[in-house]
Amino acid sequence: MLITLTKNAAKHIQQQIAKRGKGLALRVGIKKSGCSGFSYTFDYADEIRPDDQLFESHKTKIVVDRYSLPYLDGSQIDFVKEGLNSSFQFINPNIDSTCGCGDSFSIKESAQI
Repeated sequence: MLITLTKNAAKHIQQQIAKRGKGLALRVGIKKSGCSGFSYTFDYADEIRPDDQLFESHKTKIVVDRYSLPYLDGSQIDFVKEGLNSSFQFINPNIDSTCGCGDSFSIKESAQI
C-alpha cells in the first residue's frame, strides 16, 4: 500500500509543521459523511499510534490509520492554490463518484472492506 505527496503538498506540510512549532506528519483519513458516503479528514500528527501506517514522500511524512488505508491506497495528495483559495486535493484511484459539491465521494466496491 502506498500514499504519496506532490512537491507542493510536501512543501506546504513542512511549512505548516514549522509554523505550529511541533508535529511529525500530516494525518490523513476518511470518515462517513456527506451525500456520497465519505469525506477526507486532515490533521497534524504529534505522535504515531499503534494502528497508524507511516509513509514518506519528498522528505515529508504522512500518517494513515488502518481503517482508512484501503480507501486511500494508491492516492497522491496535492496542495493547490486557486485564486484566494487553497486546499489539499486527492488523486484517489479508489473513488467511484463524487457528489455535486465535491465534498464527499463514494468508493469502488473493490476498495471497500
